[in-house]
Amino acid sequence: MPENSAMFKYDEYGNTREIYVYDSGSGIHSNAFINKGTAFTFEERRQLGLISTLPPASRSLEHQVENSRYKVENKENDIERFIYIRSLFDRNVTLAHALIRSDIARYMSIIYTPTVGLACQHYSSMFRSANGLHFYPGNIEYAEDVLRRFQQRDIRVAVVTDNQGILWIGDQGAGGIAICVGKLMLYTQGAGIAPWHCLPISLDVGTNNKELLADDEYLGWRHPRITGDEYINFVQRFARAFRNVFPNALCQWEDFSKQNAFAIRDAYLHDLISFNDDIQGTGAVALAGILAAMRVKKESLNDQVFLIHGAGAGGVGIAEQVQTALCEQGLSEEQARDRIFALDSRGLITTDRDLDPYKVKFAKDAASLEWVKEDGELRLENVVSKAKVTVMIGTSGQPGCFDHGIVDSVMQNTNMPVIMPLSNPTDYSEAIPADLYRWTGGRVLVATGSPFPDVLLNGKSYRVGQANNVFIFPGVGLGVLASGARQVRPEFFTAAAAAVADFVSKEELSHGALLPPVTSLAEVSLKVAQAVGESAIKLGVSRNCAFSSFQHQNDPARLRELIRKMFWIPEYPPLVPM
Repeated sequence: MPENSAMFKYDEYGNTREIYVYDSGSGIHSNAFINKGTAFTFEERRQLGLISTLPPASRSLEHQVENSRYKVENKENDIERFIYIRSLFDRNVTLAHALIRSDIARYMSIIYTPTVGLACQHYSSMFRSANGLHFYPGNIEYAEDVLRRFQQRDIRVAVVTDNQGILWIGDQGAGGIAICVGKLMLYTQGAGIAPWHCLPISLDVGTNNKELLADDEYLGWRHPRITGDEYINFVQRFARAFRNVFPNALCQWEDFSKQNAFAIRDAYLHDLISFNDDIQGTGAVALAGILAAMRVKKESLNDQVFLIHGAGAGGVGIAEQVQTALCEQGLSEEQARDRIFALDSRGLITTDRDLDPYKVKFAKDAASLEWVKEDGELRLENVVSKAKVTVMIGTSGQPGCFDHGIVDSVMQNTNMPVIMPLSNPTDYSEAIPADLYRWTGGRVLVATGSPFPDVLLNGKSYRVGQANNVFIFPGVGLGVLASGARQVRPEFFTAAAAAVADFVSKEELSHGALLPPVTSLAEVSLKVAQAVGESAIKLGVSRNCAFSSFQHQNDPARLRELIRKMFWIPEYPPLVPM
């Protein structure tokens, strides 16, 4: 947005009431936050110096959306559709979000997974215009000054990546910022955080992707990744600058490497209002599916034995969240961990191995397990059988590893197993839902990481719920902002998971769905925000909302009013010429 060209005026709930415009003519067309394109009325065109800069006829926002839908669908493929929607966002933010909102299930797959992965890989070659901020060793010393240029936008949420751990495609250098842009578009769609309050940030510390370093088109810092103290100092300088400029904003860490993800999350737990979506968002959405399954099984979480196959950031994040939920139901941390078995590529994680620090707390003492006599007994099939696993979650990226034999083994432990192959995309899924239903005679409870079609078995149709983090992070963000929480607590994600699970109706559960449909995103996010806000109040970490003069006063009813009134809907606001 051109600096100082517009000033936002808010109502008592912190939502946009009107925009004061300090520009005219072509300057307005170039400001995506205030541009209405052909929707400017004759009077607005006269007041803002736009007469003759547009064709005579005026279109409503609804007409513009339909016109844009037609153009999107006539593109050759999803990457071309992605480019069109991003270009639309760069010139008319409100129209872009109104288009996405018109069919969130359709357009989410374009602005986010799976298409955004291609956008990361081709970021430099398809670069159109600047989005967000790029900090690298050559400019990090100016981070605070750079961030202050965005204070007039009242930044409330930033998604920050170092670009190294992009899901399933790894180190993408500067291209990782496309993930941040996509996540923030979902913050707007799910939680109603207005686009001008969102800031995508890339911490470009280099790349070890040899193809990018050799590519003449590459736009990032052309240097191998910095590590050790140099990396730590870089992140510290950014975090200090962000806290100083935006002390009340939420910082979401995204797509860091496994160990860095945990180290950074834990290092800034009390210094920033922050969380890591790959760890905590993944943990919460998996827990939501498990809690919904308990409603079907009519069993307690404490009665289950959990196996998590794949001990990366997502897998260990799920283990952490399950542990938190078990402790909230009365178990000690040790008792909770006793019910969780985590496996990596070498099998069951045990204490006698040289482990990455983030894996240590879920490592088992093999000597204490009477059924482990040799290394071969640490394999998946043996752990499922001997540990009496009832809930099996896949984050391994090993396609088909939950095979017929493994599923038969789980069926020996429970009449109604919970099996969640969460690896993305579908080619990496640990099992195909249709196979799981067939092998179990329809008794399995399934959620997946990728979208799968409904399954028809013996005349009954089953809807496969998708465990998508989008059900968690927007609502968590809105709940944190509305409650004024000064830190993001693990209990917030248990509350979020419970809210998502409760949203699934009995009718949906009867057809196998453990997660809501994406079409319910905004409603789910509001429920999650309320649950998170009430959790903040209960834990004593809430304060006055920094973005609103209306305060919740630790009253859930007032909190609900604030959350709903803070929600931005993509409609053209009044423009006031100055």
